Amino acid sequence: MPHSLSQRLIAIDALRGLVMLLMLLDHVRETFFLHQQVSDPIDVTSTDPLLFLMRTLAHLCAPTFVFLTGLSAMLYHQKVQDRRLTSLFLFKRGLVLILLELVLVNFGWTFQFPPQVIYLQVIWALGLSMLALAALLWLPETVLLAVALAIVAGHNLLDPIVLSTETPLGMLWAVLHQRGWIELGESLRMRTSYPVLPWIGTIALGYLAGLLYRPPVAADKRVNALRLLSLATLLLFFGLRFLNGYGEKPWQPGENVTQTMMSFFNLTKYPPSLLFLCLTVSIALALLAAFERLQQHRSMVLLAQFGGAPMFMYLLHLYLLKAMYLGALAVWGKNHGDGFGFNEVWQVAAGAVVLGVIIFWPVRAFAAFKARRRDIPWLKYF
Repeated sequence: MPHSLSQRLIAIDALRGLVMLLMLLDHVRETFFLHQQVSDPIDVTSTDPLLFLMRTLAHLCAPTFVFLTGLSAMLYHQKVQDRRLTSLFLFKRGLVLILLELVLVNFGWTFQFPPQVIYLQVIWALGLSMLALAALLWLPETVLLAVALAIVAGHNLLDPIVLSTETPLGMLWAVLHQRGWIELGESLRMRTSYPVLPWIGTIALGYLAGLLYRPPVAADKRVNALRLLSLATLLLFFGLRFLNGYGEKPWQPGENVTQTMMSFFNLTKYPPSLLFLCLTVSIALALLAAFERLQQHRSMVLLAQFGGAPMFMYLLHLYLLKAMYLGALAVWGKNHGDGFGFNEVWQVAAGAVVLGVIIFWPVRAFAAFKARRRDIPWLKYF
């Protein structure tokens, strides 16, 4: 691998690794702090500020991961120089991710077999987004940009459309934009936790951002472009948020500065609003630029090891997290209703640190194995 490409990939993998670690924070919360579940958007009047902060930090995960998936698809296209091969790769990988969500991911959350509920979450949305990108990448780049911006900026105009999921059109709408339940029979139903339409726009924007990583583009120009895009997107967020009128629950002054700040940054994730994507993607762009400048630092190499095998880490952490929960339940018993849970918010952060330490060595070993054995085709899906 050329040195310049290797350096660019360190920055990308480091950012992916960072958001994977933030994901641990949120998933520990969902496992050990369900007795204080948060809404979407969050009720700032009744939510502990530290819990709000942890949930808000975790908001960075899905947009960054989807955006980087699109960017990585463009890097793959630059490598193979064949649109058909890129489209085929995205199509096959998208199908694999959907299958993993339906089988291994869902079982990792519910431990039910046969399943009674199938939660269609981020891996499902990522898989469907890859299928969509496999078709959209055939468009001219300017047309693709217009389509992606129209989806991300305009999908909130569709919020008033609410359809019954008892009809085929309503089921399709639940997958695309309206979070809801789809009944598949008396003993099985699906929850469209991640409506996919805005994620399709996000992955397409990531794909186009990959144009900054073409070999003729110098590192300084790329970093400057990433910073400018980040600043423009952040300014758009603040401008729209102060207007308080489009695609998001209005913010309002609280009883103190903390509540006011919480209200201002309280954004909708399901599906992600324009403001949600503006804030999170702007941060991702800024971090991507910073990480390329810092890529020689040991911390970047460490984060890149987490990001080098993201699907392996995702699956492994679910089952380790379930083992941790069952172990805690066996030792301490039920202390919050029908299950075990932490009593303090800070314990969620401590649990995420413990899980991250446990998971580091197997993830690093698998990433190294994946890098060595490029002759094994299925490894590229993990």
